[in-house]
Amino acid sequence: MLATSLAIIAALLSVSPTLLLSRRLRRAKQQLAQHQALLDARPEGLLLVDRDGHISVHNAAAARLLDHPAATLLGTPLQRWLPPAGEHAATPARQPIPADGRQSLLDISRVPAAAHGHAVVLTRAPAVLDDPVEDAERFKRSQYFARIGTWDWSIDSDTLYWSEAIYGMFGFKLGEVTPSYALFCACVHPDDRERVRAGELRCIETGHNHDEEYRVVWPDGSIHWLRETGNVVKDAKGQPIRMMGVVRDISEEKASVNQLEKMARHDPLTGLPNRLLLEEALTQALARARRNATRVALVFIDLNGFKQINDSYGHAVGDQVLVGTAQRLQQTLRESDMVARLGGDEFVVVIEGLTLGRSLHDEAQMIGEKILQQLAQPIGLGAASLQVGASLGIALYPEHGPNIDSLIHIADQAMYAAKRHGNNQYCLGMTNPGEASPACPTPSL
Repeated sequence: MLATSLAIIAALLSVSPTLLLSRRLRRAKQQLAQHQALLDARPEGLLLVDRDGHISVHNAAAARLLDHPAATLLGTPLQRWLPPAGEHAATPARQPIPADGRQSLLDISRVPAAAHGHAVVLTRAPAVLDDPVEDAERFKRSQYFARIGTWDWSIDSDTLYWSEAIYGMFGFKLGEVTPSYALFCACVHPDDRERVRAGELRCIETGHNHDEEYRVVWPDGSIHWLRETGNVVKDAKGQPIRMMGVVRDISEEKASVNQLEKMARHDPLTGLPNRLLLEEALTQALARARRNATRVALVFIDLNGFKQINDSYGHAVGDQVLVGTAQRLQQTLRESDMVARLGGDEFVVVIEGLTLGRSLHDEAQMIGEKILQQLAQPIGLGAASLQVGASLGIALYPEHGPNIDSLIHIADQAMYAAKRHGNNQYCLGMTNPGEASPACPTPSL
């Protein structure tokens, strides 16, 4: 039918010029316009090609599919727009055509059109479905790069399925081990194993979603963090038979969180605990001292002449002095003790586990002189060195107070008293309001 319509249009175009003024010609033009309108309404592209291979008739869809919606194709060679016909010209062929501004696939059908040559029908090829094998490969790659994998456990047996991405999360190469529930449990960190197992049993019993973060130990001994989510699959009788879910590597996320927590609780210059972590640690230290009937020492340290160092040598040198002081204080104390930086040139030392049998003055003397001797040594700064003095204020629990606020207040007052007595001095805080001032013996340096 399409070929017939195209043939009628071609015949009408060949009407003799002698009938231009006749009524018959007017009817012919009307029929031509009607047929052209019908052809333009068709969604497929239609072309009529004469014996010389030139386009004699086309509709709007053909021009649009060939990326020439506003131009006429009349009189142009067909080969300018379409590849030559194959061996079986009457069989629809699929050809890539630069249509609609991009490479497009068109289905091309050639239909004989009596004495007028042949007709060509163009339709846009339907989208080709993705290859299932390629889809599976894309899925595997996406799991690998997203560090996420799927698992399936038959809860009445040891059978466990891992997708390829999971092997690497447990430190194995693909195919190196056969997944099993026993292998999974063995890989989970011993401190997390009982909690993970309890969460899975709770999911099986209640049907609630399983969501757990835990550590795994790789064969090389390194520790990595995973997050496991899943739920139960039940049979026709409503009995749980399997658990299925996903597992994701969250080691980098955990490292980022730990770094942020460290930044919130540590001094960025020296790496020492800041005021927030100091208060937390001191609270715990006092609780242990109450349980164990021991003593805790709180020492306030202020560097003398630090402003002059900054003014004379610059802040970069001042920073080196602060870092050097922090290192010396850490070397002086036990691992169980703490050194913190409050800001500027102020440091605090917390010493735990002191016995109650020694006198306050003897305890303060031992602590004060040990710290001052360590800080009195010159700090090397390349070819030069600087000697920095310090003033110490010492408060002891339980004699100077039962809580953090009282100890900090008394140690702070004692530190200012030490400053008034000169360089490299320590003072023991007052134990009662009746004392005139903190005790500040002369250190034997």
